[in-house]
Amino acid sequence: MPSETSSTAHEGAEAFVPPHPGSKKMPRWDSGPLLDAPRFTWRNWVAMLGPGLVAGGSAIGGGEWLLGPRVTAMYGGALLWLATVSILCQVIYNIEISRYTLYSGEPIFTGKFRTPPGPLFWMFAYLLLDFGTIFPYLAANAATPVGTLIKGGVVPNPKEVEADWWLMKGLAIGIFLLAMVPMLFGGKVYNSLKALMTTKVFVVLGFLTLTAVLYSSAPTWTEILSGFFRFGTVPVSQAIDVEPADADLPPPPQPPGKAASSQPPAAPPAGPQPAAPPPKAGQVDNIFVALWEGRPLRGALDFTLIAYIAALAAIAGNGGLTNTPISNYTRDQGWGMGHHVGAIPSMIGGRNIQLSHVGCVFDPNGENLPRWRRWYRHVVRDQLALWMPACFIGIALPSMLSVEFLPRGTEVKNEWATPVMTADAVYHHVDAQSGSGVATIFWFMIIFCGFLVLAPSVASTADGFIRRWVDVFWTSSGRLRQLDPGEIKRVYFYVLLGFAAFGLVMLTLNTPDGLIKYSTMFYNIALGISCWHTLILNSILLPKPLRPGWFIRITLFFSGAYFLMLGTITVLDKLQAFK
Repeated sequence: MPSETSSTAHEGAEAFVPPHPGSKKMPRWDSGPLLDAPRFTWRNWVAMLGPGLVAGGSAIGGGEWLLGPRVTAMYGGALLWLATVSILCQVIYNIEISRYTLYSGEPIFTGKFRTPPGPLFWMFAYLLLDFGTIFPYLAANAATPVGTLIKGGVVPNPKEVEADWWLMKGLAIGIFLLAMVPMLFGGKVYNSLKALMTTKVFVVLGFLTLTAVLYSSAPTWTEILSGFFRFGTVPVSQAIDVEPADADLPPPPQPPGKAASSQPPAAPPAGPQPAAPPPKAGQVDNIFVALWEGRPLRGALDFTLIAYIAALAAIAGNGGLTNTPISNYTRDQGWGMGHHVGAIPSMIGGRNIQLSHVGCVFDPNGENLPRWRRWYRHVVRDQLALWMPACFIGIALPSMLSVEFLPRGTEVKNEWATPVMTADAVYHHVDAQSGSGVATIFWFMIIFCGFLVLAPSVASTADGFIRRWVDVFWTSSGRLRQLDPGEIKRVYFYVLLGFAAFGLVMLTLNTPDGLIKYSTMFYNIALGISCWHTLILNSILLPKPLRPGWFIRITLFFSGAYFLMLGTITVLDKLQAFK
């Protein structure tokens, strides 16, 4: 992707004066021609591999691997509809933040600073909303798979074993620091993330699909797939008359000739062992069915796992402000007017890449509007064909493991065991059907996938936070605008160092559960406000022919309301309002 100076960008566009809407404390846009979008055919399908792939890879992370199985182990697939609503809302949001970038070459975060009352107000507002992103819960959880392998299959228990505490802290810090390395190489930082996420998507989804096809039963597939459409289902307290979430599922299979209480094989298992007596399944009821039948819910709303349920919805897909880098990636991919602006270069290997301080817009005339529509369709295709399927598959497959292999109602007593909670159950199941040799391979791969899901997401989450703030200050700060465009990589590097320092402190002081609760506490609130802010931004900063239609506006408004409702529930839970 070329990086052009302002004078080059102005060639062929002298008659068009770029507008300067919003806050005058932000610089005026440059102007330039809008190049045509690539024409999609099945022969050039690689042209589709853009921001949706990178964001889709990062979306298969904490929510999908940690919270999905934890919730479905208790309630089956009954509550996955919350993830459906979250993902569909985020699809609209992702397309709309890319709409702004296609026109201006600026990421959406920079555009938000252009809206009244001005950049200073939005800086403090979003620093508060973005605070949860800097808690490195992914690195803390990614240490469990590695620690389990080091201990020969025994899940570390830092609460009771001092040596395990040091082991897990050391591994978490090591994984966190290693995750920063890809952001230093590759020319563009975006290129390194794209390669990393491509590997992650194909390995993790490929293996989990193989496991589901070979060893998951038809009722489990039905439970998971139907769960995405069971809108209005909620957890309720134990009560007579209520069917358990897994009422239509057979009990987990046992190895032939062995009782349910038999000892595990010699290879040390990973994950929690089923309690005795067997745990009770979580109870659910459906609000809409209750209204149709003219009755109250069969039991009071159960808030036992409300923080995890709301967190599942918060980070199904990307969540919080971690979606906003999609617009940065749209620019770095060179789509739309991002072609004229440049990209953030890596500290090592990014010599000829630079980033303009200001966005670049085009004249929305009769010649450019058809090109604009083709670019918009290109972004929509990227989201619908790559990002959205990756999100649904990424949450379905790990949840399928917990529904198929764990007794319903399983709770994780050792919070460090969550990333490997299904590995032991998979071992027993595969051993019964295919022998211990194959079972050991699957046991190892489940643990390895847990690491591969979590560790690369440390890098994408860190990069998303850093580039959000580096990009916006690169444009809004008069002092930074005086720097050469090639100096952006040094600014990025210095912020990366600060991010790493804070992360190391948090990893030392907190547990995985503590970190994930802090991280997701404001995720839904941040995304809800960001939906509304994007709606306002695209409705006042973009030229009228490029603004969203009424359907998109209404959908984006209700998306914001949905995430704010979930965020309010989460905050109230943290304040002990449901205790």
